[in-house]
Amino acid sequence: MTSVKHLFCILCGCLALGSCSVIDDDLSACANDYELDYELRLVTNMNTELKTQLNTATELRLANTLRNHLSGVFTDFAHDVDLSFYDTQGDSLRLQHDEHIMNANQASYALNLPKRQYMHLAVANIVDDPLIDLVNDERCHTSHLQQHSRDTIDSHTTGLFTARQPMEVLEGVDQNFNVHLYMANCAATLLIDTKGHDAEGIKVYTTGFATQFNICDSAYIFPEKSPIVRTNKVVDPDHANEIAYCSVTFPSREPSTTRSVIETEEPFIAVPGDESLWEMQVYVPKSDGSVTKNVLGIKAPLRAGQFKIIKCWIGDDGEIGTADSTVGVSVTLNWNDGYNNEIPL
Repeated sequence: MTSVKHLFCILCGCLALGSCSVIDDDLSACANDYELDYELRLVTNMNTELKTQLNTATELRLANTLRNHLSGVFTDFAHDVDLSFYDTQGDSLRLQHDEHIMNANQASYALNLPKRQYMHLAVANIVDDPLIDLVNDERCHTSHLQQHSRDTIDSHTTGLFTARQPMEVLEGVDQNFNVHLYMANCAATLLIDTKGHDAEGIKVYTTGFATQFNICDSAYIFPEKSPIVRTNKVVDPDHANEIAYCSVTFPSREPSTTRSVIETEEPFIAVPGDESLWEMQVYVPKSDGSVTKNVLGIKAPLRAGQFKIIKCWIGDDGEIGTADSTVGVSVTLNWNDGYNNEIPL
């Protein structure tokens, strides 16, 4: 069957070549089949962070609960892929567009492309994330992932992966192109030790992240005012004294000082800056009806592919305490939101 299919492809190629040469002796516009191999490369510190932060016997079950909760985010499995091939000249118009249901870690596609130079952009896992759209993708340098613009939003629901790769397609040459897709979003978890206090009604939000990712130059765009991101509450019934609040977002800004990273096995180590790069907002209702607002300012960046756990505890007045030296805490007792409806309590 394979031999017949191969012979059929050769015959089709000969017919196409013949018809093209009848029209024009310049064969540069004739298309040939080329193989493109796609693979998701999940570069993350998730296992390291879980082992480091949740290392006691009672915390191991909670670690598994968090891993299961985020299994659709920190995954090397692609449901869908969107493939675009752009002109490298002029307005970088898209010359070919393909969409596939991949349902795998890696897949190969035979594409019929004319001889020329291309810039190829690929995006995976956007179909099942209602918060993210691929927009302005008719041109290479305007194509980007856009988060929905609202004051308060939900977390991302999938791990988003992208790739960019220059390609030179040659005439009459068997070519294989290997395309590696890397994660574009990240996640953070606030782990609260209730210390026996009533945790009912606690609300946790994160903010300070990018809302747009330009695919061609791999650049994140930050709005003047970052939206508030709702977290998802994760509770292990056998470990109810500690409650996790998870959010999945685009990354934070980098420190204004020079980035310090070990680029080999751990690309998530950074020297914290002097300013807060992103925040966690914690609203703790008290028995007297008042609310304590806590703002946790994190000085270490949150990067693409990274998972960050911040451990803290609740005090008698609803204040949040933490031993993490990269986190500053601002507490407002008897807080009320007045006419601000962004934070529903």
